[in-house]
Amino acid sequence: MSQALHPMLNIAIKAARAAGAIINRASLDVERLTVTSKAHNDFVTEVDQAAEHAIIETLLEAYPGHGILAEESGSQHGAKDSDYVWIIDPLDGTTNFIHGLPMYAVSIALSFRGQIQQAVVYDPSRNDMFYASKGRGAFLNDRRLRVSKRTRMLDSLIGTGFPFRKGDNFQRYLKMFEEVMAACAGVRRPGAASLDLCYVAAGWYDGFFETGLSPWDAAAGALMITEAGGLIGNFTGESDFLYRREVVAGSPRIYGQLVKILAPYSTIPEQLAKEAAALAGEEGEAAASEAVLGVLKQSANEAPPTRTRIKATPRTFDRLREEGGSGNR
Repeated sequence: MSQALHPMLNIAIKAARAAGAIINRASLDVERLTVTSKAHNDFVTEVDQAAEHAIIETLLEAYPGHGILAEESGSQHGAKDSDYVWIIDPLDGTTNFIHGLPMYAVSIALSFRGQIQQAVVYDPSRNDMFYASKGRGAFLNDRRLRVSKRTRMLDSLIGTGFPFRKGDNFQRYLKMFEEVMAACAGVRRPGAASLDLCYVAAGWYDGFFETGLSPWDAAAGALMITEAGGLIGNFTGESDFLYRREVVAGSPRIYGQLVKILAPYSTIPEQLAKEAAALAGEEGEAAASEAVLGVLKQSANEAPPTRTRIKATPRTFDRLREEGGSGNR
């Protein structure tokens, strides 16, 4: 890599390569791996755990005062109250990996006070290193990335991910899939969201959407997209996607057209109603839910509703993990 990189990005790249070496060695004989199931269609191997350990060890050796949020170990490691939090998915695409399908990646992002500042997504099977620093662009190896220039959905290739957890609303997904499929040139589903987002940044996809993603699935790829000139948000087009389990991304023109299709399928109103009910307490639950939904309906023909941005903290992520969002697919 010829350009001078931010020191923290250099450490993230070092950590990603260490994890990638473990993954590549294990890929030579995946039949010998011990695979356990955290939930239906949600797998973890000793490779996930070993790769995560290597990443955390590398990061904390360089920055012992930073926080850690990792898919397998949560916030057990690192400083608990640091403004800096490393968000780690040691092996995104575990299901692909254990079947020998070479579509998986290491994903590492650094959040500072809730904003992603550094990002690395490493594809060890191809030795492709995607990386980005906020304000300094996104790259694949030494090549600068830019999103595609296509402007019509009918000409566009769109990436997605299928619902795979017990309790996911598959019928809702099928309806939105049908609408997107009818509006574009094709839809692809490789099975590793971090790579999908990088493919949008590289211009290989024109857009991407998925439900059920956890922060470690999307944090690094999100910075790749914005640094490559693209947009990313939730299905209503707002920026709090990282904590809302719905993501849409693309080049600016395609992003806008995808949001128009996907907005009716957003779960944000239900999420806001639950949050309002929790704040109001049990006695005011029904009234609070009705009030929030009423505001959203009233504003549908006016300006988009204003929502409070949630700061990235280990406690927020631990809550998401408890709700069942691991992201191994």
